[in-house]
Amino acid sequence: MINKKLRSAFTPDTIELIEAVHRTGSMAAAARELGVVPSALTYRIRQVEDALDVLLFDRSSRQAKLTEAGKELLREGTRLLVELDAMANRVKRVATGWEPQLTLAVDSVISRTTVMELCEAFFALEPPTRLRIREEALSGTLEALTSGQADLAIGVALDPALNKSVQSKPLGSLHFIYAVAPHHPLADAPEPVTDAMLMPHRAVAVADSVQRGSGVTVGLLGGQDIFTVPGMQEKLDAQLRGLGGGFLPEYLARPHISAGRLVQKRMERAVRQIPMSYAWRRTGDGREGRALNWWLRQLDNPGTRKALLEREHAF
Repeated sequence: MINKKLRSAFTPDTIELIEAVHRTGSMAAAARELGVVPSALTYRIRQVEDALDVLLFDRSSRQAKLTEAGKELLREGTRLLVELDAMANRVKRVATGWEPQLTLAVDSVISRTTVMELCEAFFALEPPTRLRIREEALSGTLEALTSGQADLAIGVALDPALNKSVQSKPLGSLHFIYAVAPHHPLADAPEPVTDAMLMPHRAVAVADSVQRGSGVTVGLLGGQDIFTVPGMQEKLDAQLRGLGGGFLPEYLARPHISAGRLVQKRMERAVRQIPMSYAWRRTGDGREGRALNWWLRQLDNPGTRKALLEREHAF
């Protein structure tokens, strides 16, 4: 059994103290960040060291560095904190029906304006649920859901049917067009533009946000120079600056084409029409939380789905 001395010294607050010292590199810096007296912080850490009879920090250098024992304690302590949070979240969810936190994985092709309007309507309910949005791209949008890092994925371009723990519904189709800046060499190229004409010119591509594996690429030619950016908004910005060409969602490119900031080019290859969906994880008892249910009701609305795929950015 764990002795009482260790139980009294090793608390969630103590784990946070150790993590702060490790991150900031010194007891004094950690004390300033946490708003405590340095001597009190040092005393708390020495209590744990005395209870375990180990040194957590190597104090032989000016910077406070964790010993191997300290690293293991921090790893296990962090894991315990996650488990404590998960337990508290489960208890709260059972009591109220509202999830303590709802995480949305939103693909970068989805209209930010529409997503923010939905967030505004959600917060107007004054729910106890914290909302978190992750911007993802390509297969990373679905991976965030299947790996448990998100509860709802909006803008899934892959078929999630192979995963029995995931349920999905169609969102609609997203139409992509090829566009370049007016000063780009392809702006005056004859149409239709062939792949051979594209090869000498840099393509702007959104990086797949998948964390495992190599991800997928869409619309790129082997051997073509590629400028990779983190999201669709950055891709649009790069193409407006003439840093390369590429396919953009029509709703995103259309205002800039109308204003003369982009030139649409007719391509020899087939028109790109990508079917999109939204997906969520099934719960063990088949009962979703109230926050997820609210979002699913909004996505049942055809107008909402259309706006997510066609609404121009307001910023």
